[in-house]
Amino acid sequence: MTGFVSIIGSGPGDPELLTLKAADRLKRADVVLFDDLASGPILALVRQGADMVAVGKRAGRPSPKQDHVSRLLVDYAKTGQRVVRLKSGDSGLFGRLEEELVALKAAGIEYEIIPGVPSAIAAAAAAGLPLTRRLTARRVQFVTGADTSGGLPPDLNMAALADPGATTVVFMGKRSFPALAAALTAHGLPADTPALLAEGVSTPDQKLQLSTVEELARQLGENTGTAPALILFGPLATDCAKLD
Repeated sequence: MTGFVSIIGSGPGDPELLTLKAADRLKRADVVLFDDLASGPILALVRQGADMVAVGKRAGRPSPKQDHVSRLLVDYAKTGQRVVRLKSGDSGLFGRLEEELVALKAAGIEYEIIPGVPSAIAAAAAAGLPLTRRLTARRVQFVTGADTSGGLPPDLNMAALADPGATTVVFMGKRSFPALAAALTAHGLPADTPALLAEGVSTPDQKLQLSTVEELARQLGENTGTAPALILFGPLATDCAKLD
């Protein structure tokens, strides 16, 4: 008899932003494989006696290989246990979800995907900013700022990213943002386009900073820090009380 795998998006970190279904699966799990950014107080929901396995991957740090994580999922499920794979944000957004689904399907293991609040949505909400604005921001685009080497992906569609009528959210992009900003301005994005740096969203360490693409690139070129972050830029509202 094989077990069952619940792949859960934990949201940005605040346990109150978990879905009811996610909280239920955590309470009933026999094994929880969790990412670094999906740990903290959320793990307090896991029942006593469940196995807890840290499998997080962070840039610049020793991390488990993806095939190892996928193999753990399969091996635990084959013992008949209820397995939770806990990912930060929503698992379908830059969460390496596909590799794990391929492994589960190949092994004939049943699974479910429970969506989480994307960190981009939570960052905008924390700042009181709309991701879309009537007439000025009719499109939202999500992009990764890092390839497998940690550098700026060479195949980004700069024309689309430099569209002044779109709100762009950059995941994992603090280190590469100076290079991205230079490419964006070269493709016509005004250097004074509003930009929001959102660090530690929904956690006690949350920090929100509104500036411009040019200024943020200068700042991150000098010091990126270690906190996980998102970068949003585009026609953002600048008269937000939460950022005063």
